[in-house]
Amino acid sequence: MYFDTTVGDSSTSNSSALVVFGCSTSQTGDLTKSERAVDGIFGLGQQGLSVVSQLFSQGVAPNAFSHCLNGDNGGGGILVLGQIVEPNIVYTPLVPSQPHYNINLQSISVNGQELSIDPSVFATSTNQGTIFDSGTTLAYLAEEAYDPFVTAIMQAVSPSVRPLLSKGNPCYLTTFSVSVAFPLVSLNFAGSASMTLKPEDYLLQQNFVFEALASKNSRFGRKTKLISA
Repeated sequence: MYFDTTVGDSSTSNSSALVVFGCSTSQTGDLTKSERAVDGIFGLGQQGLSVVSQLFSQGVAPNAFSHCLNGDNGGGGILVLGQIVEPNIVYTPLVPSQPHYNINLQSISVNGQELSIDPSVFATSTNQGTIFDSGTTLAYLAEEAYDPFVTAIMQAVSPSVRPLLSKGNPCYLTTFSVSVAFPLVSLNFAGSASMTLKPEDYLLQQNFVFEALASKNSRFGRKTKLISA
């Protein structure tokens, strides 16, 4: 593998490393099981055979990565193996000894107001926890978090928004910009790290005026929170 290495002063140099990689055509089993956490759908898992782990074991790059996939128009985006050379980045620790990227979600806020959700709902154990997953399209919440989340959104939306139900899912009809009609949502993690979601981040648009919540009851276990990365 050949790549550019960026150091702290933003200077770059050419580097290379010997890595082993491949692809699969079929994979079975439940996403939350450890056997499905071998390397991840994009080869960025925590196990030793992932590209990130191989580069780290050779001392080529820190055991970290980040990516930002572009929006709907034209694809694109960026993938960084190693740490980002930017100030003021806030980190939240990974839960140790977990096959997936488990983190400690502590609370959810809507318009700056923390929702009344039992913190034990977010705690990591053998059958529950919060997982970041790059191969998941939607964000899935356990029922104990999903219900108060939806209620808070409905209470905070503009009076001009008309609530609907589509196949049992809460949806909204609006002719206004969603950034005006809907509130900000914050996912609050350990280490005072918060991820602020704009309405466009947690809503799915159908046609021009039909908006559906992108967070659904978890189908990966009763109390598994799955966050699309």
